[in-house]
Amino acid sequence: MSTSHQLDNPQFNDNRRYDYSDHPDTDRYEYPIIADMVKQNSRVIDLGCGNGALLALLKKEKHVVETGLEISESGVRISKEQGLNVQYGKIDERLPLEDNSFDYAICNVTIQMVMYPEVLLREMKRVAQYQIISFPNFAFWKNRIDLLFRGRMPRKMLFEYQWYSTGHIHQLSFKDFEQLVNEVKGLKIVERKLEGSRNLLKNILMKQYPNLFQMLGIYLLEKQ
Repeated sequence: MSTSHQLDNPQFNDNRRYDYSDHPDTDRYEYPIIADMVKQNSRVIDLGCGNGALLALLKKEKHVVETGLEISESGVRISKEQGLNVQYGKIDERLPLEDNSFDYAICNVTIQMVMYPEVLLREMKRVAQYQIISFPNFAFWKNRIDLLFRGRMPRKMLFEYQWYSTGHIHQLSFKDFEQLVNEVKGLKIVERKLEGSRNLLKNILMKQYPNLFQMLGIYLLEKQ
């Protein structure tokens, strides 16, 4: 089967097309955590906002002045249908925005899917006082074991896509991200939200060794 045929086949498992028409994506684990980081009546830009579900939540609960940028045409359309201020645009290049235009710049589980994550982070710093970034931790222990014993790219953190059919092109860990923050300079990590568990031993391991036992990290940064 040719690649073009695969991409035209709706049964082919591929997340590079960013089509939100059949994926409401309105109830995600990290949404309330991110909302708790945002102050009332703030100016917020969501970079890679998808179908605008997070922006809609922030607008409803935190009364933010919202802006979004999204590369998916279906995401922009669905966002606009909700009355959200969302425009089409790439997020890992110079943004068409003035310095310090926002209180918060958010990039939710998207930094690993852009070509230039370092540019994205610098632009977030330029346009906002605070930056909220979340991403899957590809150093999760199941990934390490899968790669060690199977000798293939682990599918656990590719969310069941194949190595060739995923938009996760920069597979990073918490340590990788924190190194990038240091290299960008002028940013301070204010808070890192992690998952918890009701299992006491598992919870201790997740807190003590997050780069090994946490699947998702949510960082709050501040421009210095």
